[in-house]
Amino acid sequence: MLSSVFDPNNVPSLAGRVFFITGGTAGLGARSISLLAAGKPAHIYFSGRNTKKADELIASLNAKHPDVPVTFIQCDLADLNSVKQAAKTFLAQSQRLDVLYANAGIMALPPGQTKDGYEIQFGTNHLGHAHLINLLLPLMLLTAEEPNSDVRIINMSSIAYKQAPNEGIAFETLKTPQANLGSMIPGGKWTRYGQSKLANMLYAKELAERYPSIKTVSVHPGYIKTDIFANVSFMTTLPVRVAVPLGAGWTPVEEGAYNQTWAGTTERAKLEDGAYYVPIGRKGQLETKQSKDGDLSKRLWDWTQKELAEFS
Repeated sequence: MLSSVFDPNNVPSLAGRVFFITGGTAGLGARSISLLAAGKPAHIYFSGRNTKKADELIASLNAKHPDVPVTFIQCDLADLNSVKQAAKTFLAQSQRLDVLYANAGIMALPPGQTKDGYEIQFGTNHLGHAHLINLLLPLMLLTAEEPNSDVRIINMSSIAYKQAPNEGIAFETLKTPQANLGSMIPGGKWTRYGQSKLANMLYAKELAERYPSIKTVSVHPGYIKTDIFANVSFMTTLPVRVAVPLGAGWTPVEEGAYNQTWAGTTERAKLEDGAYYVPIGRKGQLETKQSKDGDLSKRLWDWTQKELAEFS
């Protein structure tokens, strides 16, 4: 899905800027890092769990862009203490943070819980990222005070937000596997995933409202067949295959990172605070009442801050 909105061969100068990307060892995260490196930022940090893949990515980037420092930070988003340690490691190394990509994610998993007891997809995709954002916000706010600063948070959402349960977020059972959440169609796995992606979208709205000096948006990458599908059965992916618009097909991973890379590099004035963007660089229409529910987003914010308080 090529577009004149974003040219992967002409990434603008990112001189002096520091990036942090979660889930950077593979898929869209790794591809985004490769694209960003062409803009020669001051430093790219990325997190993940696979040290071997991280080392391979760094070696590849060093060969292509030897003048761009790239640093891996171990982090398991399903473990809030691991997130805290990752933030501590980053803060000990960097004096600024210009763009934070909440990119990592898991999808369509059987019922399960994080180390801290939260439903596995919500705990990883939303709560782990919210914890990281909270811990890095002070530095980002300081960076935003610098002359000519351009600080952003890019939250990876998905069109799957439309598959969230009727109540949007089932707060009362988030500390369970939520095995009975959702109906046969699209299925519990996708309902739980949709719930987490709705949370990513709503949390971006709240961040944008509460911290106007930081440009915060959420993005849908498109229908991307990344490594996230590697261990997912055909029947599990069937709801996605049915949902793909006729003739649209799947977007290659190489192009799948374009929308989020655009969001982190385009002119600041082209981004609307709290908006949701679809490929490439188009403001998406919110198609469910839950995605437009300001009370729900505020409730999510309050719930999240309360839950994270003991891990700060």
